[in-house]
Amino acid sequence: MKTLGKLPVTIVTGFLGAGKTTLLRHMLGHADGRRIAVIVNEFGELGIDGEILKQCSIGCSEEEANGRIFELANGCLCCTVQEEFFPVMRELVARRGELDHILIETSGLALPKPLVQAFNWPEIRNACTVDAVITVVDSPAVAAGTFAAFPDQVDQQRKLDPNLDHESPLHELFADQLASADLVILNKADLLDAAALAAVRAEVAEELPPAVKIIEAHGGELPLDVLLGLNCETELHIDARKTHHDLEGHEDHDHDEFDSFQVELPQAEEARLLSALKDAVAKHGILRIKGFAAIPGKPMRLLLQGVGQRFDKHFDRAWQADEARVSRLIVIGQQLDQATIEAELQAALA
Repeated sequence: MKTLGKLPVTIVTGFLGAGKTTLLRHMLGHADGRRIAVIVNEFGELGIDGEILKQCSIGCSEEEANGRIFELANGCLCCTVQEEFFPVMRELVARRGELDHILIETSGLALPKPLVQAFNWPEIRNACTVDAVITVVDSPAVAAGTFAAFPDQVDQQRKLDPNLDHESPLHELFADQLASADLVILNKADLLDAAALAAVRAEVAEELPPAVKIIEAHGGELPLDVLLGLNCETELHIDARKTHHDLEGHEDHDHDEFDSFQVELPQAEEARLLSALKDAVAKHGILRIKGFAAIPGKPMRLLLQGVGQRFDKHFDRAWQADEARVSRLIVIGQQLDQATIEAELQAALA
């Protein structure tokens, strides 16, 4: 029987909007026969980035794509890795003879170090190794001093989402993402002139050991030979990389005060649905609502993301023939009365 070597894993991190999903889409589209499994880490049980990746044309059927993409709920790998990451990795380890590589995309505000440390668990370290941590940087945002393309939205998301780091300012989270990196991609480099790009490179380099390479990209379009096969074995030396999060510890992460649940609702006109959801937010102090809605007469699902009274929405894809046209939403808040909220929403939409 052939002895299997360790399965290489590449972890892709970076702020929301930096281009992580685009990079993964490019890597899958240029796999050149590599058998790649993808773990998408997105808060909420209905991961939006996972939906984007599933729609990506990578030369396989939808059934095959669904079998290769694992979505992790509840975003903060720092806090939920043991609950959700391990079962997924155990399944992939059992199938490692069928795989050549694993790609993991962390959520936009996740800290990569605890995830890398998980690869020292006995059940994982004997079967897998971290080939590299790739940090994707939004170059124009760093040049502007905001670190993220939409800093207000990112900061509000960080503060309201119960599964994300609540205390660290964005520049500290940015530094922590760089501290774990084996390769840094200065994305959207074409949007800056030479002087501005050089300043971004210098600022990023200050947070990195000399051995960490910095490369420039537009839209994550880089040869796979540059991204895979780096053989860094990051898990062996991750403990020596100091981050702001090391000093804070995990004692402030009291997620028990927050509740989240999924509610299934019937089809409803968009205006009526949004009115009912906003009423529920106001009455029950709901922090966040996220998911997909069914609108009568519309052939596509309505993707909803609500923070407080603000709701962002767009139609993301057509309903499939075998899908039930119902709305499925994740509700997040503190001390929520699930039964009452669900009953009130059902009544409002009846």
